[in-house]
This record gives sequence, C-alpha cells and structure tokens, in this order.
Amino acid sequence: MSSRLCRWVFLAAFPGAALPAAADEVVCRYSYGGETRTLVARAVASPYGVPAVAVGSYFQFRVVFQKEPADLASIKVYTYADLDSGATPIHQATYPYPPPAVPDDRHGFTGLHFVYEPMRDGELQYWCKLREDGRG
Repeated sequence: MSSRLCRWVFLAAFPGAALPAAADEVVCRYSYGGETRTLVARAVASPYGVPAVAVGSYFQFRVVFQKEPADLASIKVYTYADLDSGATPIHQATYPYPPPAVPDDRHGFTGLHFVYEPMRDGELQYWCKLREDGRG
C-alpha cells in the first residue's frame, strides 16, 4: 500500500488524529570566492543559540528560523564582518513565516542578495528557499 493511501486510510479510521507537522527547513545557498555552499536551518524555539558559520576569512553568515510563537514567526538572515574587534553586523533581512509564494522560484523567497566587504572588495551572494516536509 502506498504511503499516500496509508495516510488516507489512517485519517479515515481516526478522523480526530493529527499527523506529525511538516518538518520545514530553510535552505540557503551562499557563494563567496568562487565556492558555493548550502546552509540548512531548522526551526528553533529561541534565536540566541543559533551560531553563525564562517565564510572565507571575512564574513559570518547566520540564518534564524523561528515558527513559534506566531507573533515572532519569521526567517532572519544575518551577515557579519568578522573583525578583530568581534563580529559586526553589516546586513540583515527579515521574512515572514511562512514566506509568500514566489512565481519564479529560481532564487527562493529571498531573491538573490549581494553583500560586500567594506574593506577588501569581496562579495557574498545568497538566496534561500523553504523546503517543506523534507522536499525541495
């Protein structure tokens, strides 16, 4: 029996039962210095423990995905300059959760962003999409 049919049979037999919620993830592709990488962010209860990842010798990149509480539900993307004095924010973008549908999904719900190093002329590019229930 297919998984879709099993789900239907389960819901028909137990109409009050709820299936597990979709395990949404935010998938961001970022490029710097000719190298492209992927960062996957899962929903967190608190944004404070989400670390930034080092990108090259200058940038730090951080994605915070918060689904609850509803009034704080959002996806936030941060870029920091990794200076001797500490990480300094140079770019921040906030998107609602769930993000609106995008007609051209080529660069996800964020569109393609460009962040520039203020001292060395380097460029970080990124875009993010929502991957629902492990698909996409």
